[in-house]
Amino acid sequence: MVLRACKVSVRDIRDVEHTVDVTAETLYEAVASALAAMQQDNWVGEIAQGLNIVSVCVQQPSVKHEVKIQDFLAWLGRKGGSPVEIVLREKVTRLLGRQPSRTA
Repeated sequence: MVLRACKVSVRDIRDVEHTVDVTAETLYEAVASALAAMQQDNWVGEIAQGLNIVSVCVQQPSVKHEVKIQDFLAWLGRKGGSPVEIVLREKVTRLLGRQPSRTA
């Protein structure tokens, strides 16, 4: 896969929008990288879960994606799938500073 430069935006619970630049191979990797970066920034308030939307704008070629955090978390918590999908979920989980769960 190709690394792409992205601008990722999300609103905190005070309705303040925050944007960070990341590079990622996939949409969910961009979401995870941005959420991890924002968790380290004391200017960013708590980010609501559930229906909150994360906007991902790929810089070249210019494309915008919007992901509900609840859909992202559901994908992250899914078990099984193809070997490629399992490896990607583990990578994204580690980006968030969590331990991937291994299932037999």
